[in-house]
Amino acid sequence: MAHDDDSQALDRAYQPSPGLGVAVSDPVQNPGLPPHRERMTDKDPRAEKAAVRTVYTLFYLSLAGSIWAVAAYMLFPIESGALIDIRQNNLFIGLGIALALLALGIGAIHWSKALMSDKEFIEHRHPTRGKDATREAAIQAFSDANEESGFGRRTVIRNSLFAALVASIIPGVTLFRGLAPHSTPDDPTAGDPVVLLKHTMWEKGARLVRDPDGTPIRAADVTLGSAFHVIPEELATLSHHDGYLEEKAKAIVLMMRLRPEQLIEAEDRKDWSYDGIVAYSKVCTHVGCPVALYEQQTHHLLCPCHQSQFDVTDHAKVIFGPAARPLPQLPITVDDEGYLVARSDFKEPVGPSFWERH
Repeated sequence: MAHDDDSQALDRAYQPSPGLGVAVSDPVQNPGLPPHRERMTDKDPRAEKAAVRTVYTLFYLSLAGSIWAVAAYMLFPIESGALIDIRQNNLFIGLGIALALLALGIGAIHWSKALMSDKEFIEHRHPTRGKDATREAAIQAFSDANEESGFGRRTVIRNSLFAALVASIIPGVTLFRGLAPHSTPDDPTAGDPVVLLKHTMWEKGARLVRDPDGTPIRAADVTLGSAFHVIPEELATLSHHDGYLEEKAKAIVLMMRLRPEQLIEAEDRKDWSYDGIVAYSKVCTHVGCPVALYEQQTHHLLCPCHQSQFDVTDHAKVIFGPAARPLPQLPITVDDEGYLVARSDFKEPVGPSFWERH
């Protein structure tokens, strides 16, 4: 009550400044609101019932469109890669989603125009906290709006609206599922990202070649402080139709050369480097961004997305940022011709730490 008394006292004390306002003898008169015109649904109960049927029919039509979009995803697969299959898949899924959203929007508009209250009123705004009676009136206004819109009373419309809204999300979830690899009887683990990220194209004897031209790299050509973007030699021969981008996203490596005495190496990793040359996955262990910024003086790798930093001298351990684990190291050596080759694949999954935990 004390707060209300302060508000009333402030209202009485406040006097607006006239500024440059000029009083005129014939000010414009407030025309007021036009007379209210009743709709057919206000005058004819049959028209009201017809509008109700139209609204929930549109909502159920939206529900059917969402279901059809999901069904079209399965009825018109794109695994064959044929252009006609992709076109049919896009066409019928798009028609389903378009029908779902269009019917939902038209139904909501028709509901508001034909069935909800359409009386106009003016709500004055006040610069201070309203009185308790005003606040109670606001709550009552919500209650009245619920009653006038029929949201609580028209259960058929309300339930059909809920069904249409929930169903409209399902096609999007279904389409996101299509972005993941699919398992097959011949390859039952093809759809398991944990298994996929545990294995890359790196294998024993695979040459390290420059990205993207595929030029092999001699150890003698790697100078102190230099950094090379590296891929497996076999990857350079793949085409985009054979999964080049997918394999490159897992196998991409950044290789650097330091002085051997600068490296801190665990006993079981002393043969993973060659004469100060080390190679680490470029895929950040936070969310998979490319870690491609190398600082020669500090020997730190920086992820430009979320600023995770890794210490190349100490097994690429995280020294700053949200990354949860070090970058996976690729064991390397040289072959008889002096070219750098991999000793094996990575010993741990590449990419975000989520896949390692799950």
